[in-house]
Amino acid sequence: MEEKEQADMARETAENKLVEDAFKHLLDDYLATRHRKKVDIITRAFNFARQAHKGVRRLSGEPYIMHPIAVAQIACSEMGLGSTSISAALLHDVVEDTDYTVEDIENIFGHKIALIVDGLTKISGGIFGEQASAQAENFKKLLLTMSDDIRVILIKICDRLHNMRTLDSQPANKQYKIAGETLYIYAPLANRLGLNKIKTELENLSFKFEHPEEYRSIQEKLADTQASRDELFADFTAPIRQALDKMGLEYDIKARVKSPYSIWNKMQNKHVNFDQIYDILAVRIIFKPKKREEEVNECFNIYVAINQIYKSHPDRLRDWVSHPKANGYQALHVTLMSKQGRWIEVQIRSDHMNEVAEQGFAAHWKYKSGDEITEDEGELNNWLSTIKEILDDPQPDAMDFLDAIKLNLFASEIFVFTPKGEIKTLPAGCTALDFAFQIHTFLGSHCIGAKVNHKLVPLSHRLQSGDQVEILTSNSQRVQPSWLNFASTAKAKAKIQASLRREAREIQKKGEEILTEFLNKHSLELTSSTLDRLCELHEEPKHEDLLKSLGRQTIILGEKDIDELNGKKKSNNNRTWRKFVPFLGKDKKKNTPDPTSNYFVVGKDFNRKKPIYITDDNISQYIFPSCCHPIPGDDALGFIDGKNRIEIHQRSCPVATRLKSSYGNRILDAKWNMHKKLLFDAVIEVNGTDRIGLLNEVTKVISEELNVNIHKITLSCEEGIFSGSLKLRVHDRDDMKNIINKLKKIEGLYDVNQIV
Repeated sequence: MEEKEQADMARETAENKLVEDAFKHLLDDYLATRHRKKVDIITRAFNFARQAHKGVRRLSGEPYIMHPIAVAQIACSEMGLGSTSISAALLHDVVEDTDYTVEDIENIFGHKIALIVDGLTKISGGIFGEQASAQAENFKKLLLTMSDDIRVILIKICDRLHNMRTLDSQPANKQYKIAGETLYIYAPLANRLGLNKIKTELENLSFKFEHPEEYRSIQEKLADTQASRDELFADFTAPIRQALDKMGLEYDIKARVKSPYSIWNKMQNKHVNFDQIYDILAVRIIFKPKKREEEVNECFNIYVAINQIYKSHPDRLRDWVSHPKANGYQALHVTLMSKQGRWIEVQIRSDHMNEVAEQGFAAHWKYKSGDEITEDEGELNNWLSTIKEILDDPQPDAMDFLDAIKLNLFASEIFVFTPKGEIKTLPAGCTALDFAFQIHTFLGSHCIGAKVNHKLVPLSHRLQSGDQVEILTSNSQRVQPSWLNFASTAKAKAKIQASLRREAREIQKKGEEILTEFLNKHSLELTSSTLDRLCELHEEPKHEDLLKSLGRQTIILGEKDIDELNGKKKSNNNRTWRKFVPFLGKDKKKNTPDPTSNYFVVGKDFNRKKPIYITDDNISQYIFPSCCHPIPGDDALGFIDGKNRIEIHQRSCPVATRLKSSYGNRILDAKWNMHKKLLFDAVIEVNGTDRIGLLNEVTKVISEELNVNIHKITLSCEEGIFSGSLKLRVHDRDDMKNIINKLKKIEGLYDVNQIV
């Protein structure tokens, strides 16, 4: 017994030291910043949180207080936030996980910290209906609390970053859910707030947990090519350093290596392998301007100097210095041809611009007494007002809502001018209609066309950076449903849908009035069964559809409706006969086996934490949607659909990404346990230079050497260059890799890629 007590005491002492050391590290980092040194309030917040979470442990087994300390550490060191944010980060789980209330926090720590903690608690808590997606509802709350204090969302991003860093302790299905949600929501949010470093880490961590093998493979390849990259960097930057020294600049030149997630993403989108990605290395020049007001000019002076050493790519100059991105990012990007014949991107930025690039809006903030934020962040406020407009009239469906916000989060930007020369920032690919709604909702709702650079264009015309746009309106114009086909910004889509819903409600109300008047005239009552019978008679699926058709007058009520409602049916009435069609259909189905009857149905006792194993015998019990065609060997996951059946998706499938971020509690870990008994369709795309006998060699390799069945071949040749696709029947992903590797050895074949 004494031994156990001694072991417990030793463990407690070790844990106390761990906690004390972590807090000391946080305080030391805080004291090294430019903030006013409010150590007292941070220490009080730490002691309060430590007491509140006493005895509680995380899944990893460490004391729970280590999590709030880590979140506060990220807020301090990686975002550059001050004492209010650090204290709120230390207290962020107290109200949700203990008996303390927001009022208790306010009494002890003041209104400002309590407001942030309250915002963070609202995001985490809450009970949602069957139809509502918890994640989408949480995200909605997250955006609403941003308008109270932007620090709420910044601390939430710190919280998510630490959860991602410690995700190993979670079961696989939870890992996919959290990683998918991070990639879909939090990484774009971090990007929009200019937190580039954090965005990159969130993406990489999501990638690491969803595709561990690909992540490991890219990491190994990056390590293997490190020496050649270092040599390229040294050779490329040596003459640049000489030129900058001659200019008398204080500077730092860094190598920026593309992240594993970015590399993988490019490999997927461009259908290329690691060796075909040439922009893995970029060079960053960070200089200290001689005068702060001259930093823009100095960026261009550096550009001119290095342009005399290397030839620049004419189409790849990006001037984010004169026109900063909406998230505050400023830099001059230029792509230069190195002596080794490789294009290398060079990013030129001042030390202040670099701070903004790393820490986003946090780097702009001026901390006055009480850690206050100044209200001069124009672009951020514009973005928040757009989000608020969408929240004022949100989509009825949670997924639509998430997609609407996504449109505004990750889009690259163009600059467009108004007729008076004002500059407006819009997402790339936007139309004249999007521009109209960006200016004003009334302008968008009544626009009939536009003049772009003084030429008349339709509303669907896509704008280019530098266009000058004038919107033409008419008071008789109304919002059209067809506009949704070419509107691309979240604001325009939200306003069009809101207007169409409003119009539909008015039409439905008019239909209801017409129906009520008609029924009163014939001494009948408006009941649910009356509506059911009229829907059946006019073949309308829902009551609302019937009322809308009445409002639009596409259905006119008459004598046959009265006969139907009074039960007077004529024996030769087509409508009466048609009612029996569904029953005929049902009888017919009895003779035909139902393909869905074999599907596995998830019961109440089903353990969602354990992986499901897909075998040769049970594969027919799962649904394989057409969105991504997973085959054995793919990183896969399961999704429990509305009928409690299980769909199998690739983890990288865009549909699965949306499901992970909105229906995370229905995600399952899926593993393959196949024994090469079954065959699956797969498509390989080939490109190369044509020669006699090439096709014969391709078919010989596939059919004779590898004994694989070719299902279909499509080839086309133009001026000696051919491209085509081969549809094959394979057992698994290893078969595909083997086929691709063999085909790459054929002379004249340059690109061989699998098409998902």
